[in-house]
This record gives sequence, C-alpha cells and structure tokens, in this order.
Amino acid sequence: PTMGGVMIVTVLDITALLWAQWNPFILLTLTAVLVLAGLGFYDDFVKITEQSGRGAKSRIKLWVQTLLAAFVAVYLWQFPPTSRLITDIMVPFYKYPVMTGAVVTGLAIAVLAIVGSSNAVNLTDGLDGLAIGCTVIVSFVFLVLTYVAGHSRISAYLQVPYVPGAGELTVFCAAMIGSGLGFLWFNCHPAQVFMGDTGSLALGGALGIIAVLIHQPFVLVIAGGVFVAEAASVMLQRGW
Repeated sequence: PTMGGVMIVTVLDITALLWAQWNPFILLTLTAVLVLAGLGFYDDFVKITEQSGRGAKSRIKLWVQTLLAAFVAVYLWQFPPTSRLITDIMVPFYKYPVMTGAVVTGLAIAVLAIVGSSNAVNLTDGLDGLAIGCTVIVSFVFLVLTYVAGHSRISAYLQVPYVPGAGELTVFCAAMIGSGLGFLWFNCHPAQVFMGDTGSLALGGALGIIAVLIHQPFVLVIAGGVFVAEAASVMLQRGW
C-alpha cells in the first residue's frame, strides 16, 4: 500500500494544532504541508487508478510547488517583522549577512530552497526506510536550530540570527520526528507501507520552509546532504 504520507501529515497537523501556539510561521508551514500533501495525493491517486507509473504531469507539480513557494516568499518579504528573512542573505558559519537589501536574490533563494527540498525528498523516496530515515535525521537538526533561533539569549550567544516566534516550529519538528519514527517502523525493510508522493512532497516542502523561516536556507544543503546527492544524481542521469 502507498499514500502512507496521509498518516504522517495527519499527525503533523493534529500535533501542531493542539500544542503549538499559532503564529504566521506555524500557519505558513501547515498550509504548505496541506497543499503539497494534496498535490502528492492527486499524483498517487492517478498512478493507482490508471495503473501506470506516470501520475500527474511533472510541469503541473512544478508549477504548484513554485506558486506555493513564491507565495510564502512574498508573504515573508511583505510582512514587516519577517522581511529581513528575505532581504538579508545568511550563509552557514558566518554570523553577518553576506548581502542586505537583496530582494530578488532572497526571493529566488527562498523559492529554490522550498521547491528543491520538496523534489529532493520525493526523488529520495525509493529504498525501504531511506526517505523517512533521512527526514527524521534532518528534523532532529532543525529541532535544535528552531529552538536556538527562537531563543534570544541562546541565539545571541551562538551568534546566529534571532527570529522571534521560530521556537514554535520546534513543536512541528518534534511532530515530524515522532510521526517519522512511527512510520519508519512499518517502512523499514521489508517495507509494509510506502509514503508515496503524498508524504515525500509534503515533508520535503516542510523542511525547505523551516530552513527559510529560521533564516538558514543553506543549512539544508548540509543537513540534507543525502537529498542533495540524490537530486544531483537524478539530474546527471536525466541530462546524460
């Protein structure tokens, strides 16, 4: 059976609604997860009903992902308390922005982070336990980073960007870890259920959005190294 992502997304939504304080970060992340899960569900449903491996057309999925990512990026840019998440460009291991006031560059990086992460996790989903196992590991990383980014004293001490309200994303990351471990129990070899695009697109998009919201989009390249390697491999193979 596939579409196991429905269980993961359901746990994420219920957990966040019950235990996270609602703020723009939580609402943006949950909205994106629902949209991408719906897109993945449609793709999986088409594959099952047509009994083929094609599913939804690639350009349709890419357009939906891009429009969603653009909405998130523009919202963050237009909302005064979060505009610097877009206009100031941060890179790992450097405590000051490498660029300031870079609206176009910031919007492009945010969109690429969200779309790229969503597709990278989707491409990784193949071997038993691979995608969800890597997702749990990256979620552990963001569990720490979201708490640090949302804590004024710790972020100042570690000299990382302080993002008020980002601490609520810690609840979301913890929910991803919990739901991921529960799903991994049934997805490890030999797999009894697969997450399908319903789960992979949603989880990948969530990781990308969280990276943007804590002002560390490039950290995703390091923490999600397996996803990056998978995406690069697929691009090389398709190009060849």
